Amino acid sequence: MPVFRFRIYWEEDDSVYRDVQIRADQTFLQLHSAILVAFEFDQKHKARFFRSNDHWKRGREIVQEMDDQPRMVAPLIMADTLIGTVVTIPNQKFVYLYDDAVNWTFLVELIGLSREENSHLQYPVCIRREGLPPAQYGTKGNVNEKLVEIEEKYDLLGDKLDEEGFGEEGEEEKEEEEGEESTGEEAASPGEEGFSE
Repeated sequence: MPVFRFRIYWEEDDSVYRDVQIRADQTFLQLHSAILVAFEFDQKHKARFFRSNDHWKRGREIVQEMDDQPRMVAPLIMADTLIGTVVTIPNQKFVYLYDDAVNWTFLVELIGLSREENSHLQYPVCIRREGLPPAQYGTKGNVNEKLVEIEEKYDLLGDKLDEEGFGEEGEEEKEEEEGEESTGEEAASPGEEGFSE
């Protein structure tokens, strides 16, 4: 069975993308789920695909379920539409929208085709990840916030820093306070270095 390789770019930053492989006999509903897993999104909201030209102009819609919105052409249903029936050109493109309230937009482009599937892979499968995914809930967009997330993930602010020789801020003040408490006297001046006569 032929296998398509799609590159899915986040519209706001094309350095953030995922490559997903999917068989021609699988559906757009399966591609939809694979995109959300690849970008670490939940699956609580509605989504839709649009066929697109090279300029990302939206064409025929592929929806999760039929609705009453007026359209020039009736939409296709994700669960009933096989990938292979809609991909008609070598660099086929789609626009993928997720969550109408936020309007997450991803650009989906066919970048490869294999004649045979890999028996060791479970399709659809994400085979390449580039860039930090956007935060579905929150603000990962700013560089400082991305660094905070990385610090938290790798526990860069934890005890391991002390083992590598990094001290904590205000450490000197704490030592002076402890010295005052133990002797009951004022801290020694820098020239006396804590010695008494």
